[in-house]
Amino acid sequence: MAQIAKLEVQVDIKTSAQRFYETFRSKQNLFPRICPDLIKDIKVIKGDWESVGSIKQWTYVAGDSETSKESVESIDDANKTIIFRVVEGDATNYYKNLRLKVYVTGKGGGCSVKYTLEYQKVNDNIPAPTRYLDIVTVLSKKIEAYLNNN
Repeated sequence: MAQIAKLEVQVDIKTSAQRFYETFRSKQNLFPRICPDLIKDIKVIKGDWESVGSIKQWTYVAGDSETSKESVESIDDANKTIIFRVVEGDATNYYKNLRLKVYVTGKGGGCSVKYTLEYQKVNDNIPAPTRYLDIVTVLSKKIEAYLNNN
């Protein structure tokens, strides 16, 4: 059985930590407009845009077009941290226990966003899910551009 592994990426953003965090926390409905080449659609399946336990269905491009349902596992507004868990979708064919932690901290006049992806491969022949970190890196830069222009 494959072990739980972790990948991380950090992205420096030229907008305030609070503004970036609020967008990621409760304005994900803007993502298809902000980054239409990667995020095709997001809709709430259960709950709302910003509560723990809410489930959203994403359609996105990660090489091929994929869909996934994610649950908001935890929100820590004081530390600007959100944890999402993939509960269903294309990625679950290759990975189980797939969780993404988003941690936003102030840095100078902007912020730093750290993404930690925890995963367990369904078998040892599956590659690490680096493409999902590539998506959040591009999305972060697109959110930065959107916030700086609006």
